[in-house]
Amino acid sequence: MGSPSEVLLAFFKMGMSCFGGPIAHVGYFRNEFVVRRGWLDEPAYADLVALCQFLPGPASSQVGFCIGLARAGYSGGLAAWFGFTLPSAIIMVLFAYGAAALAGPAGAGLLHGLRLVAVAIVAQAVWGMARTLCPDRERATIALAAALILLCISSPLAQVATIAGGGLAGLWLCRAPAPATTAHLVVPVSPRAGLVALIAFLALLGGLPLVRDLYHSQTLALLDAFYRSGALVFGGGHVVLPLLREAFVAPGWVSDDTFLAGYGAAQGIPGPLFSFAAYLGAVVHPSPHGLAGAGLGLVAIFLPGMLIVIGALPFWNSLRQRADAQAVMRGVNAAVVGLLGAALYDPIWTSSVGTAADLAVALVGFVLLTVWRAPPLLVVFISALLGLSLAHLAIISP
Repeated sequence: MGSPSEVLLAFFKMGMSCFGGPIAHVGYFRNEFVVRRGWLDEPAYADLVALCQFLPGPASSQVGFCIGLARAGYSGGLAAWFGFTLPSAIIMVLFAYGAAALAGPAGAGLLHGLRLVAVAIVAQAVWGMARTLCPDRERATIALAAALILLCISSPLAQVATIAGGGLAGLWLCRAPAPATTAHLVVPVSPRAGLVALIAFLALLGGLPLVRDLYHSQTLALLDAFYRSGALVFGGGHVVLPLLREAFVAPGWVSDDTFLAGYGAAQGIPGPLFSFAAYLGAVVHPSPHGLAGAGLGLVAIFLPGMLIVIGALPFWNSLRQRADAQAVMRGVNAAVVGLLGAALYDPIWTSSVGTAADLAVALVGFVLLTVWRAPPLLVVFISALLGLSLAHLAIISP
């Protein structure tokens, strides 16, 4: 067993250097904790990654939390989350305060460039997830149906119903033998603790909307919006985009421009994409916002993913052998591809791409990401410069 301080320092290093999104983070973690430090072996790590890909929530943060949990108990899990999340959260809060000061054509051009990089990033995510999660006609059909439904009906209830419908369709259409495995993940979580965590996960998911409506509290409303978004993310961190957009832009708490500018900036920083919640919590209106809103957003959006992974850990080795559970998750993941595809069109495309020049900037970013395999930080920088250039040309053109 190690110490929480050891875990905190190790994951703070990861939070400062892990660029590239959840899949890249998993590679960084393997090199650091399996190869270099030897905190767990290869089969156990593969089993852990499989679990976190199976569950809703921020997969790479869940993997890191479980590594810290196995190394130093519950305090080690919290230390791993805090160390990995803190650097990106600080950057996003600083951007929230700096973005408010970006006035004039130059600032507008910079923010427009960040909105356009969101087009490229999400298009790359849709493309990659479709190839991985929809490799056959059954799952491609589920994804298409989900996208069509969400393009016609935009609401949190429609999103939840579409994800649930994808699971039912997967149970019917996507059955296959579960993969055999000899790996066994050992973690200090008892079945009783797992059940308590699962009950807490479901109680908060169902109870927060009731308490919010009962007390009419803005703090509870924000807590519910962040928690619900974090609880329904399947298949990758980018899926949080449509959930958060519906929760924050639709009621008028944040404008579309402010939302997409922050999302674009989040692509260029290390650490988890869920740190975008710190930005939203800082800029949201009415209060709480600022540092209090950022802290509330971070805790609320990560909490469901941590609760459900604690709840699943004691039962994972038996659950993963069930063919029906695997079929449901295939259908859910396919529906998630459709959810993200619908979000790529509305709001990202409709609110960002208005001219041929905008399309050109988005295409440059997409090609750099998918063909040249350019680091997201570089793509964010180039798109911001191109946004500034477009603003300058608009100023000097007759």
